[in-house]
Amino acid sequence: MFKKYKSAELVKPGGLDLKDRLVGVQRVTKVTKGGRAFGFSAIVVVGDEAGVVGQGLGKSKDVASAIAKAIEDAKKNLVRIPLKGKSLPHEQKGKYGGARVNIIPAAKGTGVIAGGAVRTVLEAVGVHDVLSKSQGSSNPHNVVKATFDALLQLRDANTIARDRGISLEQVFKA
Repeated sequence: MFKKYKSAELVKPGGLDLKDRLVGVQRVTKVTKGGRAFGFSAIVVVGDEAGVVGQGLGKSKDVASAIAKAIEDAKKNLVRIPLKGKSLPHEQKGKYGGARVNIIPAAKGTGVIAGGAVRTVLEAVGVHDVLSKSQGSSNPHNVVKATFDALLQLRDANTIARDRGISLEQVFKA
């Protein structure tokens, strides 16, 4: 899932104090010749609230096992997000499917100004001061993936300096 991002640093779940957050549970129906077969899909975000976050999807015939599967899937997809204190290093836009998400760093004390699935992801990352706008599709699956798209494009000043082959001071002067 994260292969297209150069700066995506995959993280092993061992030794991390991960907290899981349920984004949503959907009841899905499959119509067969014997009638309707009901199942559930759950989307979960796990994070240590210090820059490590992952998302997962679980499907099952009952809600509890769907959530458990989603948590296990999320722990397999952990990535480290560069933070600047309790905010983001810069503004970033992300998109997935019909969902568009814009996340903007905010001044200290602003709080998390975000709704729904975006708020869940940002809180799991550990961002405390951020503004966001979600546009287009409100489907939680796509909104979560669009938020991850934006977060995975974030780069801190050290990474930018290393990629350009210049000093940290030159990054801020240019």
